[in-house]
Amino acid sequence: MDNIKVALVHDWLTGQRGGEKVLEVLAEIFPQAPIFTLFHFKGSQSEVIESRDIRTSFLQRLPLLKKKYRHYLPLFPLAVELFDLGGFDLVVSSSHCVAKGAIPPPDALHVSYIHSPIRYAWNQYFAYFSPDQLSFFSRRFIPPVMHRLRVWDESSAARVDHFVANSENVARRVWKYYRREADVIHPPADTEFFRPGTDMPKSADYLIVSALVPYKRIDLAIEAFNSSGEKLRIVGTGPELRKLKRMARPNVSFLGQVPAEDLRSLYRKARALLLPGEEDFGITALEAQACGTPVIAFGRGGALESILPGQTGLFFPELTASSLRAALDKFRGLKFNEAAIRANAAKFSRRAFQEKLAAYLEQKWTEFKGKK
Repeated sequence: MDNIKVALVHDWLTGQRGGEKVLEVLAEIFPQAPIFTLFHFKGSQSEVIESRDIRTSFLQRLPLLKKKYRHYLPLFPLAVELFDLGGFDLVVSSSHCVAKGAIPPPDALHVSYIHSPIRYAWNQYFAYFSPDQLSFFSRRFIPPVMHRLRVWDESSAARVDHFVANSENVARRVWKYYRREADVIHPPADTEFFRPGTDMPKSADYLIVSALVPYKRIDLAIEAFNSSGEKLRIVGTGPELRKLKRMARPNVSFLGQVPAEDLRSLYRKARALLLPGEEDFGITALEAQACGTPVIAFGRGGALESILPGQTGLFFPELTASSLRAALDKFRGLKFNEAAIRANAAKFSRRAFQEKLAAYLEQKWTEFKGKK
């Protein structure tokens, strides 16, 4: 694949979450490939990405983009379709919103690594746009906009030759909404960086590392810890921050974004990491396990593929604060083996992911070339 022209397409570059860690690996597999993205906040990415040829859409020039980019959602499909991918042999998109809808040349291969079909248009619509949370104007504006987005999202799936889902959970959604099969390659955790600390005693504090968006159900965890009085630390930012701060008592602290070294220290010290919402997969669960820290998660979705109940963590069955409190009560009476927790995370290493993804893309390119 050394002599082919490759383009990488990613939704947007505003922070470092699971999707950006996948993009990093793609950038390492294809070091000469430009990255097409709707908009890029400079300095928000690792050096691996920041040093690349990043090509943005017309959205990059719109006013108040940093604070209001979500308001431009109706323009996202148009923006991704205007990327000029002419002359590229292979297009690899990393998509949780519209990246998979980029228009490849007719003689190019398009492989999409999909983190999820658009959550707020499909399975998490009511978590984001519950009618009782919307203003009079929003109740009339948002439903037709999201309807048009769903129609576009389904039809643009036909532009993808092969889907790769980050979990069996997401693969089921790809079939449900697009009626397309998806192969599964779990995303990577940086198990070389995230390691147990030496002489790092566990604290009594619990930890959440998450974007502060509705479907993550941080509110549920805060409700549980408001009543228990135990300490909960929350790493992350997002549109729910003000709301969550208002409901939290002093035992719940918000740390915002933290440097990688500080995050590793928090993982190492935490009594457990919490995943209170339904995850597509949940890379933070693997980062915590790589540091030897168990995970307490809602027992649905991608968490079922990365956590071994009773060995590396626990599940709670209902999306309620009382169900989470019951899991916390059970957790306090259990003991976990740090080495066993770490060993589970090691199966999802960055190196293993890169080897699997590179081999997959090589195979699909060979098959595609053979059909020409």
